[in-house]
Amino acid sequence: MRPSPAAPDISPPHRTLQPGWRRRDALGACVLALAGVELVYLSDFVQAVPWKADVGWVALGAVVLAAPLAWRRRFPVAVMVAVSFMYFALGTWAGIEMYASQVVLFLGFYSVGAWCPDRRRATWSRAAVAVGMAVWLGWSTVDQFTNPEVGERGVNAYMAIAAIQFLVNIAYFAGAWVFGDRAWNAAIERQELEAAHAEIRQQQDRLAEQAVSLERLRIARELHDVVAHHVTAMGVQAGAARLSMARDPDAAAAHLRGVESSARDAVSELKTMVHTLRDGEEAPDSLPRLADLNALVEEARTIGQRAELHRIGPEPQLPPPAQLALYRTAQEGLTNARKHAGPRASV
Repeated sequence: MRPSPAAPDISPPHRTLQPGWRRRDALGACVLALAGVELVYLSDFVQAVPWKADVGWVALGAVVLAAPLAWRRRFPVAVMVAVSFMYFALGTWAGIEMYASQVVLFLGFYSVGAWCPDRRRATWSRAAVAVGMAVWLGWSTVDQFTNPEVGERGVNAYMAIAAIQFLVNIAYFAGAWVFGDRAWNAAIERQELEAAHAEIRQQQDRLAEQAVSLERLRIARELHDVVAHHVTAMGVQAGAARLSMARDPDAAAAHLRGVESSARDAVSELKTMVHTLRDGEEAPDSLPRLADLNALVEEARTIGQRAELHRIGPEPQLPPPAQLALYRTAQEGLTNARKHAGPRASV
């Protein structure tokens, strides 16, 4: 039974909080709270705004209004709701300064678009707050008709002021909405790009490890071919020298010279391989080629092996790695024949 394939990851994207976000948000909330308190007392000094409560309570309200911004990245929807409710409460029953409080409300609305991972929740919560603010503004506009100043300025002038307020608030909340969504999309695209770069780096590391493993296998194969061939030849020649030493010293000496020649060839090829590895480049002139097959067969004959070389057609023009592979194949065949079939086997 085949295992079922793993289900694809369809979890919604999540914006990663950067290190130090708590400190930055807390610092921003403190700055806005201090600015709000200062603006409250400055407005009271110039009597720019008629407060509905004592100025001390209005200043405290400015601090309470800005405090939730310390958690605006972690709990954006809750912070927006808290800031919006306190803005409504302060504006209705105590009074609110109209500068720092606007920045606080903007950041609360903006943070939902920039940091809420549930995009449907972000949309509906912002829409609900925007509608609530519009209803409050409309109710305040209608309630102001009872103000004696309306009669002095005229209804048309008051309606023009109300229309300006509505347009400004539409631009205000629309800007916070658009900027928040753009911040979210830019952050997600940046995270996806960083993840793609990390995956590419991991693939590069895996490819490098595979290349190293393949090179190790190639080196091990080369060492096996070189050492096995010459050591096998040396063993056969040493055995023949031992058997013929008593009855035919000349033949024994010839076999020992073959042992010496095989050892010398083995050392020479090992030096060539070490030189190649040390320089990091192939040394094609010193590596065996197809033209060296005659010497390989002749070497096999000198140790008593029945070996013949037959060429069919002209010699093909092959790159050095291909010629080396064919040479090693023939060399391994001769070695296996001596090792398993004995020197009398014909190759």
